[in-house]
Amino acid sequence: MMFKRLLAATAALFGFALTACAAPVEASVVETPPADAVSGPALWKLTDADTTIYLFGTVHVLPDGVEWYDERIARAFDAADVLVTEVDVSDQGAMAGYIAGAAVLEGGQTLRSLMKDDDRAQYEQTLTGLGLPPAALDGYEPWFAALNLSVLPLLQAGYNPTSGVEMALSARAEGKERTELESMEQQIGLFDGMAMEYQLSYLDSTVEGVAEVVPMVNEMVAEWLEGDAVRLAEIMNGEMDDEYLYDRLLVDRNANWVSWIEQRMAQPGTVFVAVGAGHLAGEGSVQDQLQQRGHTVTRVWK
Repeated sequence: MMFKRLLAATAALFGFALTACAAPVEASVVETPPADAVSGPALWKLTDADTTIYLFGTVHVLPDGVEWYDERIARAFDAADVLVTEVDVSDQGAMAGYIAGAAVLEGGQTLRSLMKDDDRAQYEQTLTGLGLPPAALDGYEPWFAALNLSVLPLLQAGYNPTSGVEMALSARAEGKERTELESMEQQIGLFDGMAMEYQLSYLDSTVEGVAEVVPMVNEMVAEWLEGDAVRLAEIMNGEMDDEYLYDRLLVDRNANWVSWIEQRMAQPGTVFVAVGAGHLAGEGSVQDQLQQRGHTVTRVWK
């Protein structure tokens, strides 16, 4: 199973607690930009007589100083009464503590004892190369080690979770109602609930792809900043061939979010939904599933 592009997406576009992937974008979802279109991260909307819901794809970690909050995004955000994110990002310390607690191995096992000899040797070499001792993550489950090995190269390259889009939007959200699409328990359960076989496969692929994380994420962030949803989907989907992960981590979650959006459309007001950019690109995306249910989703170009 090839997960290297998925691993890069894990680190940059879906944060420290979740992951996703994307498939080629359907032509019916992407409109031709007008001549005066503004270049910038993709923004979408659906409306009825008294409700507007904006859909904005985010990057959870960015280098300091990246400018993405343009007038187009600002107008939509300022008009919104409600900010919706995947999870509550207001208490990063509590989030980190919960994740670490959920990831603890039980029964006296160690992470390296679960590995095959060749995989263990490569894993230890990777940890050493990142400046960690081989035993650094011995007390944790494979999914937790995989996420750490996905994120650490980005931190060392200057990426900063406090510069992420959700954190920036939260800082601007004073006076807005706040809500989330998922609980932290639900998101961590996506990983913690995977069979050990999948967790170990995920970790092995992470180790194999560590050297690719930073250049891949750099490319994905560049396409995100340009608003090229088609190219972003192509990059992320390049080696994804696992139907179990595709459905568990992307399609099924998107379906739940679409149901939430449909229910929210029955209430008046303006809502700004900010979720990982991979959820808004490709077959099975939020827009794709909304259109399949008869809704019209349009790109906000200016």
